[in-house]
Amino acid sequence: MSAVLPPEQAEFIGTVPVLVIGAGACGLSAALATQEAGAEVLVLERDDSALGTTAMSTGLIPGAGSRFQRERGIEDSPERFAADVLAKTAGQVNHAIVEHLARVSAETVEWLADDCHVPLSLVDTFLYPGHSRMRMHGTPNRTGAELMGALQGEVERRGLDLLLAAQATTLFADGAGRVHGVRVRRPDGSHEDIGCDALVLACCGFAGSPELVQHYIPEIAAGTFFGHPGNKGDAIRWGAALGAGLADMHAYQGHGGLAAGQGVPILWAHIVLGGFQVNMLGERFANEARGYSEQAVDILAQPGHVAWSIFDERIHASMQEFDDYRDALEARCVLQAESLSQLAGLTGLPLAPLTETLAAVTAMAHGEREDSFGRDFTTGGPLVPPYRAVRVTGALFHTQGGLEVDEQARVLRDDGTPLPNLFAGGGAARGISGPGASGYLAGNGLLTATALGRAAGRAAAGLSLR
Repeated sequence: MSAVLPPEQAEFIGTVPVLVIGAGACGLSAALATQEAGAEVLVLERDDSALGTTAMSTGLIPGAGSRFQRERGIEDSPERFAADVLAKTAGQVNHAIVEHLARVSAETVEWLADDCHVPLSLVDTFLYPGHSRMRMHGTPNRTGAELMGALQGEVERRGLDLLLAAQATTLFADGAGRVHGVRVRRPDGSHEDIGCDALVLACCGFAGSPELVQHYIPEIAAGTFFGHPGNKGDAIRWGAALGAGLADMHAYQGHGGLAAGQGVPILWAHIVLGGFQVNMLGERFANEARGYSEQAVDILAQPGHVAWSIFDERIHASMQEFDDYRDALEARCVLQAESLSQLAGLTGLPLAPLTETLAAVTAMAHGEREDSFGRDFTTGGPLVPPYRAVRVTGALFHTQGGLEVDEQARVLRDDGTPLPNLFAGGGAARGISGPGASGYLAGNGLLTATALGRAAGRAAAGLSLR
């Protein structure tokens, strides 16, 4: 259990200028930025390898106005990106942070590519729900593991200190909220106390804590947790104990496309490009195109907590640039059928309502009728055989609420004043997804991880060098 103790109870074996807890995208971005700013840094990671929640994602980061967009002739701007975020969240978000992150999004992507040697390119094959421009950037195979491999390679190339199998259990802080150091538990049960001038919390959120999920977001408690098991809410507990403000604690990224029983996420391009979902009765039950996050709860409300995603060969071919989808094919969770009757037989769906549903979707794709759920099918085109189908369930990927921070990633008290030397980013900080699931826009998580991580590293370095 994470705890905060007075510094008098510590036995520090040494002190580092900047200490970072967590070696995901946020923590490694913070470490690289700290080093660039001229300060020494030590990163603590509870696991035997630096992967975190990032490695379980597609690793995509939005950047508005990046050179990668310009090379493709795509006109975009931070203002347009911020407007997209505000529209998706209905404005229920910290506008100043949204505008700041939109302003630095392209700069962050280019910093990762040019200075940190992460092989990023623009995803220009489809448009994610809520984004008005193609602005997602990813590694060649579009995986978070590949992104983490590149970041860790840069950390090693620069000779930064990364301590693995080192779980931070306790912060040492005085009455003014200044953190003096951290207690680290090792695999053999021993512990070490390490002092610091500044601390960066990059240990993500609380999606891996059933207790906190049930307390803050009970609507998704029945969902499959698909995230890093270390996301136990340590940053939330530490911050709250130090008087930090918490916000949007009901916010999270769900996913309505996790292959049931397989643990493989199905890329939402299958919906964007014209696919749809039905329940076990063969009926559609929601507007799938709103976004994959809010779709998760709707699936959990269906019989058996499952749905079938249905698409065709055209969509199947377009998704093969993504490693996650190739994993789904290898796991044999994507069924293929030459006809609708064969599809009904393979899935166990009743043929008559399935036929009626497909006919309705086809008519909507041709613009011949309107969808009662409000979806526009004309942008994707009608489905034609052979068909593809995946049995999916609703999942919880990561939480989006957390510690209040400013543009420098300084953790703020309830009254808006910053704690003396505490910083946070990624899942540890309040995100830009609003108060629930419906405000999540693809890439929100990794933008707050990399951009706020970079900001935290810079600011922490500046504080330690005073």
